[in-house]
Amino acid sequence: MPLVAALFEILQRPTFGEVILELGMFMAPIWVAVLVGVLVGWAWKPKWAKIGPDVAASGMLLQNLSSGLASISTINPLKLQVSSCISWIKETQSPPSISCSSSSSLQLESEKSVVKDADLLYLDGLVEKTDGGDAWIQMMDRSTPNMSYQAWRRDPETGPPQYRSRTVYEDATPEMLRDFFWDDEFRLKWDDMLISAETLEECPTTGTMTVQWVRKFPFFCSDREYIIGRRIWESGRTYYCVTKGVPSSSVVPRRNKPRRVDLYYSSWCIRAAESKRDDRMTACEVLLFHYEDMGIPWEIAKLGVRQGMWGAVRKIDPGLRAYQKHRASEVPISRCAFMAQVNTKVDIENLKSVGSRTDLSEIEPEDSPEKPAGRNIPRFLVVGGAIALACSLDRGLLTKAVIFGVARRFGGIGKRL
Repeated sequence: MPLVAALFEILQRPTFGEVILELGMFMAPIWVAVLVGVLVGWAWKPKWAKIGPDVAASGMLLQNLSSGLASISTINPLKLQVSSCISWIKETQSPPSISCSSSSSLQLESEKSVVKDADLLYLDGLVEKTDGGDAWIQMMDRSTPNMSYQAWRRDPETGPPQYRSRTVYEDATPEMLRDFFWDDEFRLKWDDMLISAETLEECPTTGTMTVQWVRKFPFFCSDREYIIGRRIWESGRTYYCVTKGVPSSSVVPRRNKPRRVDLYYSSWCIRAAESKRDDRMTACEVLLFHYEDMGIPWEIAKLGVRQGMWGAVRKIDPGLRAYQKHRASEVPISRCAFMAQVNTKVDIENLKSVGSRTDLSEIEPEDSPEKPAGRNIPRFLVVGGAIALACSLDRGLLTKAVIFGVARRFGGIGKRL
């Protein structure tokens, strides 16, 4: 091979100094490529990822594994204009379960909520695979003694990649997992990607919350900020938990850093499941649907998700077991965990008929972005970004062959981006 022959020729130089000099000249183009990739991935900002009011207005950023792995309905202004939604409930008070037809005042509050019944119907369509989307392609099937995990992905014609996962946790109840995923205070202890979490608004009647998250990203990207609206519906012991990006400029001004992710959807269905140990209903199933537009080329984001997915998922189970012990100690629950218990009771089948969920495309968010102008991204920028991402994964353990194989692949993505 020419590369091996050239290297062998260098090593045959008569003096050690000449060998070092020739090796330096041989490696210089590679280091230049790595440096360019790091600089491009860190500083380059394409037109479709610019931050500004025009992006917020168009709602161009949406889905997250997901996520990502993975729609957002057209939503009202962020502010919850109900007087009861700004009062605090004492920790000792028993959280109410709300019937979706209990009163006209509840209907009014629901209409003004940032998370509506249409979001519940959309999530149910994803759970039942009646949303009309493309088929899911399996990408992972792993397990540990305490959990099993399966993941799928699909690439819609418009919008970022969507992810679906099914996780079954042994020796866990739906109520415990509901509280666990909602408890931002405890999440900071086990989710090392979450830098900060703050509750901006809440409604003690419906349980709707608006929260601000800041998440850590790789070194060549700035951290990301999320303004999330979230709400839980209860149908029997099945819990539909919807979280999605919501407009927030009037509440939290937009900043250059951390960069705000507007296009975000991450929702899940929690229900009891059979244990793989004894076939009793002592396990719990979580069906997650996730997608988001993080402001980087989607093909590169897909590589990052695939490389880091199992490592991130494995951290959830130890966090859950620690949370079970924490709750067993009978310490006062956090405010977020308390709000997780304020659910809207619903007959999902009746709601389907009332909502006429025959065409879920009408429920899907209307501001889902088309494929961005990134399909015309210059090839050297995509290659450089791929190199930067590869150099940051697995602490540098990827081989050069993998790095440049990825770069070559992304260099010819064409219409796929």
